[in-house]
Amino acid sequence: MYSMDNVGRNTIAMVLAGGKGERLSPLTLRRAKPSVAFGGKYKIIDFVLSNLFNSGIKKVYILTQYRAYSLNKHIRESWGKWTGLGEFCVDISPETSSEGEEWFKGTADAILQYLRFVESTDADYVAVFGGDHIYKMDVTQMINFHRMNKADITIAALEVPVEEGSRFGIFSVDEEAQVTGFNEKPENPERIPGRETCFASMGNYIFPTKKLIEVLQEAKKSHADLDFGKHVIPMMLEKGDRIFAYNFNDNVIPGMRSEERGYWRDVGTLDSYYEANMDLVKVSPQLNLYNYKWPILTNQGNLPPAKTVFDGDDRRGQNLDSYVCAGCITSGGTVRRSILGPRCKINSYSLVEDSILFENVTVGRNVQMRKAIVDKNVVIRDGSKIGYDLDADRRNGYTVTESGIVVVPRLDK
Repeated sequence: MYSMDNVGRNTIAMVLAGGKGERLSPLTLRRAKPSVAFGGKYKIIDFVLSNLFNSGIKKVYILTQYRAYSLNKHIRESWGKWTGLGEFCVDISPETSSEGEEWFKGTADAILQYLRFVESTDADYVAVFGGDHIYKMDVTQMINFHRMNKADITIAALEVPVEEGSRFGIFSVDEEAQVTGFNEKPENPERIPGRETCFASMGNYIFPTKKLIEVLQEAKKSHADLDFGKHVIPMMLEKGDRIFAYNFNDNVIPGMRSEERGYWRDVGTLDSYYEANMDLVKVSPQLNLYNYKWPILTNQGNLPPAKTVFDGDDRRGQNLDSYVCAGCITSGGTVRRSILGPRCKINSYSLVEDSILFENVTVGRNVQMRKAIVDKNVVIRDGSKIGYDLDADRRNGYTVTESGIVVVPRLDK
């Protein structure tokens, strides 16, 4: 068996980071979904890149597309500048390429357009991963499972209750986890043998390099909008290729707590995004960002520590049950159960509760805010009330979800 270092050296990764994230609008009006902030200081894409880096995979191609500028900027300024990481990742995008590629028409088409990077590698394996989910994973364990089964493709699978299976692409498997069928959002999901659960696709794949080249070149002959779930996997099933489902619940990272096993979030809607962030401020969140044995890496910057100002009877700067990033100043206001991104300022006599503030948000004096998501660089005027009268919030041009989350967008172009 390969050592972890050998597996990493013999694997390259292609990260699909071109998603529009339309259900996260207005947060994705100026940025791709992988570039949306999560947990204050991170971007969503930092999770997959950290997983790959921590797993010893040292060559990653990031395929960006829609609204790619902020994502490419983050990758260059974070991952590209660290000492020793300059060769870790390369971001490539059809909108910035000088070779005239068209927009990606599907997940597999994205790989096909840049197949030259795969063809030029001497790596034995290619990991094709999505760039817009929140989770921790030791990818080498999945690669070793792939090698052990001599698979033509291994697909990361999330074990979900049968009643939730209709929301996902579901695999049928035998007792050895070999895939025998695949159905997109079936009404009656097929169970894993001997269990009351089913396998849902996570959109993460391991291929032998030669096999990936072969199947993409064959599949492109009949599909212009080439997609792994719709075209490649069904074609491989029909041909009788060896397809295996890797149970994500079996993946264990160093320092993992038992409650974190199987943690995976799509954060594809405003409500799911809000809930996943709010879990972080609980006393014992399911996602542990304080596991230093498997760190989530990002741009640390050169910001000063967060601080609170004033401790009088009339006004007191305080952050309670909150997640506060560097450069924040809570000046005579109160923050409860909230996430403050870098460089936020909360001014006197204001109350921020159950909210997510992106980078460089300024909350004026005498503001009351609850259950809000506030985009980057927004200034909340003195005396504003947000989250108390949802009809008034809508009249002010804010987005309000069915569960009552208020999203305050950026006004700058």
